[in-house]
Amino acid sequence: MTREVVLAPGLWMPASAMALLAARLARAGYTAHVFAYRGRSPFEASLSRFARYTREALGGRPAHFVGHSLGGVLVLDMLNANPQVAAASVVLLGAPVRGCLAGRRLASGRLGRWMLGACGTLWGEREARWQRDAPLGVVAGTLPLGLGRALGRLPDMNDGVVRVTETAVAGMAARELVPCGHSMLIVSGAVGGLIQRFLASGRFA
Repeated sequence: MTREVVLAPGLWMPASAMALLAARLARAGYTAHVFAYRGRSPFEASLSRFARYTREALGGRPAHFVGHSLGGVLVLDMLNANPQVAAASVVLLGAPVRGCLAGRRLASGRLGRWMLGACGTLWGEREARWQRDAPLGVVAGTLPLGLGRALGRLPDMNDGVVRVTETAVAGMAARELVPCGHSMLIVSGAVGGLIQRFLASGRFA
């Protein structure tokens, strides 16, 4: 059974933001590797670095992958583009894989464009499809607490930054909705439990 997990944090978040989740996974018997990157850097460059990191950290061994927010977009796109990277299962947390209305609003101002950097172009509406056989699970928050609310009301269920509809991936095995704000997804004990169940069985239930 695969016991290695690669974690990818969200935009503006350091690798240390995943420390609590990594500790929870360690207590469950997993070895966590955290991919650190600059969210404002060109997305394609981050994808290449991520693929190289997995090869170096895992040495060809299969692993589970967990990505939060922009980190989830990175996980999805990197694994779709690199079939040689062996994935046992994947969990995306509040990942705006279909674009992000709050991100588009932030990018409409000069300060927002500077804050987003080169990743600003990611937030337009787009399709999201999982192209691998490994199970992919999605966790989406429904407690509207996050920076996105400061930019205007978000329609539909959302976590304060990402709308639930923006997290859907064609081909996902399951999606779980949790009463969490966007940043809370990586520190929630309930979400940690969901991740452990999915890594073990490919299901949240």
